[in-house]
Amino acid sequence: MKTPFLITKEEILKFYKPVNPHTHKGLQGHAVIIAGSYGKIGAAVLASKACLKSGCGLVTTFTPKCGYQILQISIPEVMVVTDENSNFITNIHLPLIPQAIGIGPGIGQELATQKALFEFLRSNKTPLALDADALNILAENQSWLELVPENTILTPHPKELERLIGKWNSESEKFQKTLAFSEKYKVIIVMKGAPTYIINKQEIYENTTGNAALATAGSGDTLTGIITSFLAQGYEPKHAAKLGVFIHGLTADIALPQAGYQSFIASDIIENLGKAFLELEN
Repeated sequence: MKTPFLITKEEILKFYKPVNPHTHKGLQGHAVIIAGSYGKIGAAVLASKACLKSGCGLVTTFTPKCGYQILQISIPEVMVVTDENSNFITNIHLPLIPQAIGIGPGIGQELATQKALFEFLRSNKTPLALDADALNILAENQSWLELVPENTILTPHPKELERLIGKWNSESEKFQKTLAFSEKYKVIIVMKGAPTYIINKQEIYENTTGNAALATAGSGDTLTGIITSFLAQGYEPKHAAKLGVFIHGLTADIALPQAGYQSFIASDIIENLGKAFLELEN
């Protein structure tokens, strides 16, 4: 296996853009998060809040009708657009063209949702982060990967990665298969794990932040929101992925002395984003 490049603070600061003191919300990017289904609206909440808390100027969440009140009450700063269906997504219609879209957390794999994803991919030209059930649907319908725009960011956990690239018998085979997949479809793959790696065509990057506290429900949903936020703020996809995993991991490193491994939850990632940005800037 090739030696990976390390994602360190020094590396991040080469392309990190501190906030312009004269900016306004319209310049900070508008992101759309497409997420949630009945019983999994929490995934939409976590991804949307993480997106907003990572510096995005505006966030609109597209979710089934059952998520409307939950989102409006739990994150008043986020705008909400709903599907015509109550319990799951059936037809993705956005009243705006955002700078970036994150899709997949908690959407489920209903046939109507699969069809909605297909129709969305067929017409979408916006920079994209794909996660969770969006990846599971693509794994079931591999020909649809041809519709995914170049430099789209995929964020699979190990099981989702296996569904996409097939089983592997060793770490080196896993990397070989992931590199080949990234090359074939021209996508950036965030291999979530300990540590997290980013595969971009023939390059391998290893993240240096994060710890076992991140092994908790909803952790990946927040990462999707963070990466989508950076895409919306105009970062190149390869930089959005690197900055996303670095900041995400840093929140757990900052919180660990107080929270401990056991009681750290995904909401704590969001709570510690401010401190992570301050640490990056100091």
